[in-house]
Amino acid sequence: MRTVDTKLPGVVIIEPDVYRDERGYFMESWNAARYRELGIDVDFVQDNHSRSSRWTLRGLHYQLNRPQGKLVRATVGTVFDVAVDLRRDSPHFGEWVGVELSAENHRQLWIPPGFAHGFLVLSEVAEFQYKCTTFYDRDSDRSLLWSEPSVGIAWPLPDGVEPLLSPKDRAGGTLATSEACTF
Repeated sequence: MRTVDTKLPGVVIIEPDVYRDERGYFMESWNAARYRELGIDVDFVQDNHSRSSRWTLRGLHYQLNRPQGKLVRATVGTVFDVAVDLRRDSPHFGEWVGVELSAENHRQLWIPPGFAHGFLVLSEVAEFQYKCTTFYDRDSDRSLLWSEPSVGIAWPLPDGVEPLLSPKDRAGGTLATSEACTF
């Protein structure tokens, strides 16, 4: 297993060992002891799985209370996955990192608590799975506007294509008005 640091401290790309032969492949998608050695020493309490069509953009989601750490991956198709630092005391507050995750590259992204998270589906369909460190909390669930100008995410959308958004994500807040996460 290999890790790749990103420009945001704590957000890490994980490239698991993939064993291939004529039958297909095998990989470990989670092993608490091995990930602990990488500095990801967490207890996961909830797994989520979504299926979305091309140009669906989900996010940028975060929770005010009990922020979630997430280990994410695409198991079908390809997504552009994004984390935005919402820790107001961080020198990287408002900065983002994006990485392509696909069923073919098997990459995972570790997003610690305190970050907004979202993804854009680049393939015809994508199935996206993630492990969370805290339970979903509807009352503290928030959405940062996907197109927030002060963050400036370079979503890989073709000219003239608008993403498919939920009403919640269409009405996301700005960085200036976003409420700070509590730890």
